[in-house]
Amino acid sequence: MRLEGKVAIVTGAGRGMGRAIGSRLASEGARVVVAEVDSETGERTAGELGGSAIFVRTDTSKVEEIDAMIAKAVEVCGRIDIMVNNAGVTRALGFFDVTPADWDWIHAINARGVFFGMQRAAREMAKAKSGKIINIASIAGKGYRGTSNVAYAASKGAVISMTRIGAAQLARHNINVNAICPGVTRTAMYESVLRENVERRGLNEADVVRRIEASVPLGRSNAPEDIANMAAFLASPESDNITGQSFNVDGGLMWD
Repeated sequence: MRLEGKVAIVTGAGRGMGRAIGSRLASEGARVVVAEVDSETGERTAGELGGSAIFVRTDTSKVEEIDAMIAKAVEVCGRIDIMVNNAGVTRALGFFDVTPADWDWIHAINARGVFFGMQRAAREMAKAKSGKIINIASIAGKGYRGTSNVAYAASKGAVISMTRIGAAQLARHNINVNAICPGVTRTAMYESVLRENVERRGLNEADVVRRIEASVPLGRSNAPEDIANMAAFLASPESDNITGQSFNVDGGLMWD
């Protein structure tokens, strides 16, 4: 129960990695604020986490909704100790297929939403001179060639950069800022991108999955719980002297 008495916000917590992270933090004793744009999955996750969890419908592409999420968390829970900026989107697109609308949609959530989530949570954390911010980036932000599209990779590269600058500028407030860079992770978003690629290229899905798994040095893609394990460590007192880092959780796909 390393997080007993702590309050954690997890964005995009209705499913996939966000749901796994919320569940793991709750199992460590944290009270979890489930921030999710999909009311059905968000309410379901909050229900699964028990009576202390709360659901706040939040579209992280809208700063006013991030503000409302922070305000609700403080109103109900009294403080914010941990902020996990997990909400993200993508789709399978070739280099020449990315449109301005695709770029704006991806960056509004994956980059701008992450920054204002960091900023708004840090304002509350600074009052207590303590806090942990965990941003979910991707190995795509480090140049992984198997990325879903170039706009997604750019947005996740922005998350890595914002993590470093945020860590430097928030250190005087005793706020740690770190990022997790998942590799191939078995989530609904991954399944959707996989299907889009298979359909666009006319490939056999089973063969594609086998090739993906074979490309991972440790021989398997991530389960969402693999990301949750790292998030729990970064949220805990065990990471108190770690900040500005971007940790790959990818079975050995990337080395930097």
